[in-house]
Amino acid sequence: MAHPRFSLALQGADALPASGRVLLTGPRAAADLSIFPKDRTVVVQGFYPDHAALARHGWHVVPSIAEAGDGFAAAVVVLPRARGEARARIAGATAKVVAGGPVWIDGQKTDGVDSMIRDIRSRVAISAPLAKAHGKIFRFAAGPEFDDWMATPLCPAPGFTTMPGVFAADRPDRGSELLAAALPGDLSGHVVELGAGWGFLATAILARPDVMSLDLIEADHAALECARANVTDPRAHFHWADATLFKSDGRPATVVTNPPFHVGRAADPALGAAFIAAAAEMLAPQGRLYLVANRHLPYEAVLRANFREVAEIGGDSGFKIFAAARPVAVAPATARPRR
Repeated sequence: MAHPRFSLALQGADALPASGRVLLTGPRAAADLSIFPKDRTVVVQGFYPDHAALARHGWHVVPSIAEAGDGFAAAVVVLPRARGEARARIAGATAKVVAGGPVWIDGQKTDGVDSMIRDIRSRVAISAPLAKAHGKIFRFAAGPEFDDWMATPLCPAPGFTTMPGVFAADRPDRGSELLAAALPGDLSGHVVELGAGWGFLATAILARPDVMSLDLIEADHAALECARANVTDPRAHFHWADATLFKSDGRPATVVTNPPFHVGRAADPALGAAFIAAAAEMLAPQGRLYLVANRHLPYEAVLRANFREVAEIGGDSGFKIFAAARPVAVAPATARPRR
């Protein structure tokens, strides 16, 4: 997918320096990045499916800005939806650029680019924003003016820390709270959590003494790093991966999940359906799935298509909790090395 603002704003002789490395943070895999010099561009993308796709296309991709290095000649920041994350992304990228180097900010109107223009303009001089395709792009010269925007940890619940931009960064998600309370006390053996976030549900799972091991699968690198800090039980194993494609080592007895159902701002129930199918494929023949979903999402038919036993076991006016058992079709196990 072509990026109309990149192609218009970055093609001038003074848009990007002719030498030196370029830092590009937050682009999705579908974006046309051909305007960037591939041999000297470092891409920061912490969402595993996009990270993997960009790497397949030959880009040098790192999962976090901390791993990008320093001394960049320029940076381009693609704004995320979350305001705190956007500020931290701008501050982090600006700090990586040599003093006076260009820092470009690109974002959709729906992601708050207009308010970000006002915020940045109150601190530094900016170029005239170029408006195209429901968004804007502009630049300023790198300096220390944004050091106070650097990411700082949040405390969503006692004993947990998160970072701006991860799902439910300010407090545990209500669906996860309900699912944690509904999990049976007899969980045992090998358990997999698909979409583990920052570790709230994992802590509830590991409170069961008969759980021998827990694989936490999470596509958001920042969230998984929070989980590593929050979940210190030696039974926990962390995997930065696409939950819909993850292959477990052996057959877990239980899968637990609070699956996402959005891509950006668009609702996509197919994501939850893919999590259900992935759980059914990896579980042992008598394995169980515990899932929470927003009450309006139509997962019942998907559950019945993948499991012989399906029951709604709890919830509230906004969420429903399902227990499903005995996957319909269990393919031969394929072990995958732990990451």
